Amino acid sequence: MDVLMGWGGQLLHGALTTLEVAFAALALGLVWGILGALAQLSRWWLVRQLGFLFTLIMRGTPELLIILIIYFGGSVTLTGLAKSIGMAAGFIEIPAFAAGVFALSLVFGGYAAEVLRGAFLAIPKGQIEAAEAFGFSWWDAFTTVRLPQIWRFALPGLGNNWVSLIKDTSLVSVVGLEEIMRVSGMATAVTGEPFRFYLIAAIIFYALTTSNGLIVAKLERRASRGERELAR
Repeated sequence: MDVLMGWGGQLLHGALTTLEVAFAALALGLVWGILGALAQLSRWWLVRQLGFLFTLIMRGTPELLIILIIYFGGSVTLTGLAKSIGMAAGFIEIPAFAAGVFALSLVFGGYAAEVLRGAFLAIPKGQIEAAEAFGFSWWDAFTTVRLPQIWRFALPGLGNNWVSLIKDTSLVSVVGLEEIMRVSGMATAVTGEPFRFYLIAAIIFYALTTSNGLIVAKLERRASRGERELAR
């Protein structure tokens, strides 16, 4: 008996699409997170407030709403801009993949900013002062002293955010991207087997989050290896 009822290929493609969205949003989200953390630690009041406002909005707004705002609002904005300069005759629709990645990266960045801010603050100030005493510029001190060390402090929090990000990819189905949930819904509509295919979707998500959680745990142990050796 074919448990997948001929939908194995589509489900595999959906799982790969889910991973593509998740990894792309992770990469872009880390950029937003670092920028947000640095903004909150800035010496300038306005920049600090903008950093806190970014995290407040991203953490306080439902992910689904952010996806819908980016997808529909972005499409309307692009269409309006294109028409204003005479470059478009019709509606410009943002690709569902791009909208989903951008929206989820903002959400991830909002949570990551708080984690990374704490990681930056965990680095002893003496190391930064020593770098400045040796004539390091702000950028050199950031890239050679601060950035390499923050991951040891940030990995536990970022790991939790990463697992949440994988699950949040299911929300991108509302804008038509054929990831796991969208394919499961299509299979349900065709076969009339909702329990079967949503259970399969749950199993796939469980496998993805569990395997990635194990990888993150291994990275955490590796990052803290030096601390454990010093503690002996």
